[in-house]
Amino acid sequence: MNKRLAGEERRRTLLQLIESSNEPITGSELARHVSVSRQVIVQDLSLLKAKGHQIVATARGYVYLQGDLTPSTYSKKVACRHTAEEMEAEMNAIVDEGVTIKDVIIDHPVYGSITGQLMVKSRRDVRAFLERVKAHGASPLSQLTGGLHVHTLEADHQEAIDAAVKELDRLGILVSELD
Repeated sequence: MNKRLAGEERRRTLLQLIESSNEPITGSELARHVSVSRQVIVQDLSLLKAKGHQIVATARGYVYLQGDLTPSTYSKKVACRHTAEEMEAEMNAIVDEGVTIKDVIIDHPVYGSITGQLMVKSRRDVRAFLERVKAHGASPLSQLTGGLHVHTLEADHQEAIDAAVKELDRLGILVSELD
């Protein structure tokens, strides 16, 4: 275990760890590395994000987005509706086409638009996400809206997004394409 670091130095260390990693790093791993609680890590990463660092929480841990999305990245928002039991089929249908599920968005009647960052790119990410949902006893955001939600889909090719949308429609999950 490393010695406890002061705030700014700790945040610099966290940023270096996340930026240099080729794999997502969990909050627990980061906490162990700098000898603080996971709650301190969450606060530190919020401060780094507020300073403009592109740190994203994914189902497998934190990642640093290198640079801006290139113009060759295609994006589409789709509205979907399904039960909690159909969530794995929905996510696998998307990632199997080489498409990233960037986020999930719901329109809550009290709180307005709520967005959860996902960055799910593979079946491995889908499994990790579902395991985290189960381990924490969490409910999907879409349960707050009767299963209705929006995903931002991203891929290197428009054809991949089109194929994912077609598969969602075949499964009876697609409500509409939004853009």
